[in-house]
Amino acid sequence: MFELVQAGGWLMIPILLCSVIAAAISVERFWTLRADQVAPRNLLAQVWTWIKNNEMDNKRLRELKNGSPLGQILAAGITSHRKGRDAMKESIEEVANHVVHELERYLNTLGTVAAITPLLGLLGTVIGMIKVFTAIRLEGTGNAAVLAGGISEALITTAAGLTVAIPSLFFYRFFQRKVDELVIYMEQEALKLVEVLNTGTADRTETSKPEMAQVANR
Repeated sequence: MFELVQAGGWLMIPILLCSVIAAAISVERFWTLRADQVAPRNLLAQVWTWIKNNEMDNKRLRELKNGSPLGQILAAGITSHRKGRDAMKESIEEVANHVVHELERYLNTLGTVAAITPLLGLLGTVIGMIKVFTAIRLEGTGNAAVLAGGISEALITTAAGLTVAIPSLFFYRFFQRKVDELVIYMEQEALKLVEVLNTGTADRTETSKPEMAQVANR
């Protein structure tokens, strides 16, 4: 392994650094973007139970806000629901923007790694070929060792760059899709909360109860 790194030249250092960054971000995002941590499935049903039983006090609200990103969004809606539907939606959107920003943390860096590592490999290829042609110009084609060194450097850096870029691009797209799915789910849950808390008649309230029961049974 060390021999390959040494044969690839100094450009192997930034490529290896990119590989470490990509691996660290991937592991961290796998842990952070777990669905049960970001948007627990039964959270809205639990919130509705608290509201029906008049148990939504400041302590419950703090627990909800600190429990998960979805909890932060729901807590913002509950806090501002007395100001009306529009104010409630504005509060939810404001908190949701912050939540989405946190969910997308480090993804731009991962995408950058996926984009620049092939370029680093290509640069290594160019440098290696320059060495080959320089050796041919100075010594002719008889010195096979010098020619092999330049060609080896070119191929190793290219292979290393692609080896880092391909999984980095895969995980970048994977996490982007996962964030989109979580955001859509949280948006749906927030809209359900808005409708429930802004129900104007007893009939609509009774209608919403079985709907919340269905949410609890998902």
